[in-house]
Parts: sequence; structure tokens; C-alpha cells
Amino acid sequence: MLKIGSIVWGVQDIERSVRFWTAALDYVRKGEVSDDWAMLVPRNGDGIQLSLSKVTSPKARRHHMDLFAEDREAEVDRLLSLGAVRKPWNYEPGADYVVLQDPEGNPFCVVQL
Repeated sequence: MLKIGSIVWGVQDIERSVRFWTAALDYVRKGEVSDDWAMLVPRNGDGIQLSLSKVTSPKARRHHMDLFAEDREAEVDRLLSLGAVRKPWNYEPGADYVVLQDPEGNPFCVVQL
């Protein structure tokens, strides 16, 4: 049986991404952060590790996460205040998600549970 051990997220600015994702997910740094790598884990120890890998391409990578929320709009507002931006999207009627981008331009969705 396989399970996800870590999601690796390509970013250009490690420190900026560490600040955003630790605040967005209530994660903490795992070990030392280097110029090109950081590992983040849930503060309470329950969940998937997020690894940040420095990339040189200015284009957003072809990956995204779905973040599940009990109060989607409150979480969207909180993430926007941390530096996320809304990604223009053609939503279908009754969509239960909002598409955002992190400060690096990487898309992710906030989904209502």
C-alpha cells in the first residue's frame, strides 16, 4: 500500500513560500531551511508534509492542491490576507471550490466540506 509522504511544490522564493504556506496551513518548518529546499509539516503532527523546492522557471508549475475547509469563505479571506490572489476561473453553477494562487503564482483550490 502506498501513501503520500510529501507534496513537492516548485517555487522561486523559498523564504516567501515558507512564510505563506506555514501561515496558510498552520504548518511548521521541519529541520533547517536551505537556499533551495524546505520541508513543512503540520503543527499538530497529523497530515502530509509539504516540501518546497527552488526552481528557476518563472512559470507556475503544473500542480495544485485541494484544501478542504469547513468554512470556505472564511478560509479564502484568510488566505487572501496572507498574500494569495484569486485566479480567474470559469466556475460551473454550484461550484463548491474557489481557485486561488499562492504568492508564487501556483494555483490551489479551497473546497467546501
